[in-house]
Amino acid sequence: MTALRPERESGTSYGQESYEGYEASGAYEASGAAGAFEEWSGESAGQHGGYAAPVEEPYVPPVQEPYAPLAEEQYLPPVDEETVALRIPEPPPGGSISPSAASTAASATGTTQGGRAARRKAAKRRHGRHGGARTISESAEAAEETSGDAAAAPLSRVEARRRARARKASPGVVASRAIGEVFITTGVLMLLFVTYQLWWTNVRAHAAADKETSTLQNDWASGKRAPGEFEPGQGFAILHIPKLDVVVPIAEGVSNKKVLDKGMVGHYSEGKLKTAMPSAKTGNFALAGHRNTHGEPFRYINKLTKGDEVVVETQDKYFVYKMTSMLPVTSPSNTSVIGPVPPQSGFTGPGRYITLTTCTPEFTSKYRLIVWGKMVEERPRSKGKPDALVE
Repeated sequence: MTALRPERESGTSYGQESYEGYEASGAYEASGAAGAFEEWSGESAGQHGGYAAPVEEPYVPPVQEPYAPLAEEQYLPPVDEETVALRIPEPPPGGSISPSAASTAASATGTTQGGRAARRKAAKRRHGRHGGARTISESAEAAEETSGDAAAAPLSRVEARRRARARKASPGVVASRAIGEVFITTGVLMLLFVTYQLWWTNVRAHAAADKETSTLQNDWASGKRAPGEFEPGQGFAILHIPKLDVVVPIAEGVSNKKVLDKGMVGHYSEGKLKTAMPSAKTGNFALAGHRNTHGEPFRYINKLTKGDEVVVETQDKYFVYKMTSMLPVTSPSNTSVIGPVPPQSGFTGPGRYITLTTCTPEFTSKYRLIVWGKMVEERPRSKGKPDALVE
């Protein structure tokens, strides 16, 4: 412990007195003050961290940004509340109009700065060399006035004849126009005829055939018709070809107007072409039908093959035939194909046969297509439909 002591009278103030003599005398070390001081100051053996005085950083003055003057606000003329027409703006109070505003005002009012030469150049750029071009309306009015004057002026006889000849078509032009009209009319008529033949005749024939089929079935059900002789054009049976999905009435005779053109199948029953009825014990039941147009019931009989069934339905019986042979092409005058025993059919003796005849090739009547069949069953209606008609 260090005791308090009075100040010394020497010129050295307290705390500034030299300790050299004290250290030299050994009393400093003997008293242990040196070790205590070193322990306190942390200089001995680095046991405690030494106290470091704060380092004062040098002063750096702040950087000042350069002064940017404010942009001068451009003067805008006051808005006219009554009109939006262009006009020269009034100068601002205490100032003058900028050159850009002055040029804008000059262009708006149509005035050109500069001398007479500058104004002349500007006028040429706007309206052409001679001070302006005519507008469309002015040009049209001038043309109308000129044409009106020309029309009002009287023409001489020579001029009138020339104009009349110029307006009159030449014989060649007249002939070409007439020929063109004839060709166009002919083409339209041919198109209408083809449409009538290929479409409208089928529509009418199908309607007539369906009506006749319904009439036959109703009469058979009510007992109005009895088996016997039939008049030409009168229906008496119904032909079924299941493979071709054909159901068509059979009428007496092969007249186009009375039978075939109405969509029905005709029975050869007149003169030298008379053939047997299905109910006959022997004979050839021959039928004719259109292949194209007017209902075209025999259009696809060329697709029949051996063994395909053909059924003839009458008032009291079903007659079932099976297809046996076909003659693809023959002459229309070859009437032997519908004889009792056709020579080219493959039949060797009398029997109960059926013959279907139609035109070939399609859409022509140059040749005939023949299909033959042989009866395999005669079935009363009381026993029901044959197997060929049962779905």
